[in-house]
Amino acid sequence: MSFAQIVIGPPGSGKSTYCNGTSQFFNAIGRHGQIVNMDPANDALPYPCAVDIRDFITIEEIMQEQQLGPNGGLMYAMESLDKSIDLFILQIKSLVQEEKAYLVFDCPGQVELFTHHSSLFKIFKRLEKELDMRFCVVNLIDCYYLTSPSQYISILLLALRSMLMMDLPQINVFSKIDMIKSYGELPFNLDFYTEVQDLDYLLPYVEKESNSVMGKRYAKLTETISEMVADFNLVSFEVLAVDDKESMINLQLSVDKANGYIFGASEVGGDTVWAEATRDQGLRENNIQDRWIDNKELYDKAEQKRREEIEKDREMQEKEIDVDNEDEWDRALKDWEEKQGTDYVR
Repeated sequence: MSFAQIVIGPPGSGKSTYCNGTSQFFNAIGRHGQIVNMDPANDALPYPCAVDIRDFITIEEIMQEQQLGPNGGLMYAMESLDKSIDLFILQIKSLVQEEKAYLVFDCPGQVELFTHHSSLFKIFKRLEKELDMRFCVVNLIDCYYLTSPSQYISILLLALRSMLMMDLPQINVFSKIDMIKSYGELPFNLDFYTEVQDLDYLLPYVEKESNSVMGKRYAKLTETISEMVADFNLVSFEVLAVDDKESMINLQLSVDKANGYIFGASEVGGDTVWAEATRDQGLRENNIQDRWIDNKELYDKAEQKRREEIEKDREMQEKEIDVDNEDEWDRALKDWEEKQGTDYVR
């Protein structure tokens, strides 16, 4: 049994940034992770890639040969891969069976691929069946959409549709949450948006956005969409700032529960650092309104101070002390005493 994340989301939601951050995070906690690029149009990857779909097909070739635009070319490319996927599966098989790697699939940003087109669905279902893989979909959405009530409800529909289409455990995430305060004041606390309840409270703000005749018609459509999302009662969100340690820990803990990794033998096999991290911090959830809006500056200063202390400790450990130099030895001894918080008797 092997485990993986499928990273989806609209363009600009931070998928590649998340995959890069996840790769670094896995290295830090001792988990052997590998990234698979599923986007035939992405030729500037910010992370080391174990398997690249561009080795099999590229969007440039499709557009030139078939005389298609970017969106049509991408859809055609995914359909073509679906029909000749054996070599791709062999490479994935090598990663999960020989390297015992935890995989992260970085998918294209065209929403059609995970809302009503079956190509991605078929690929991952085949991997699930043939390689006994356990997936969790991580659906990233830019937190900027929180600033517009009508756009917020539209991304709820997008998240719901992808959950029904992919038919896999899915965690929806508001990415770049460290930017939310700079976008202006929200009418409700962040918890209102992440828990997705009582959407009726948003409707007056939707109507206020739509002053024109056409806008009022769209407001009625938005109201109907919100009622449908509420009826399903499936959508909720986590928040993420890739550079924030606790934010990443809490999200990865949720993902590991969703795909079953945390309950499997692999969790005991190598992630000793991860076990310590989740025991120390993973279960301590901050109030997201307090962390990212009300007292963001205080939290950021505390985080910066913690990083500086870690860096200072690292430099001290790497620094060689000349034991023959009495002054240098005394300074090192004094630093050690201050760090221990007790007097050292020589």
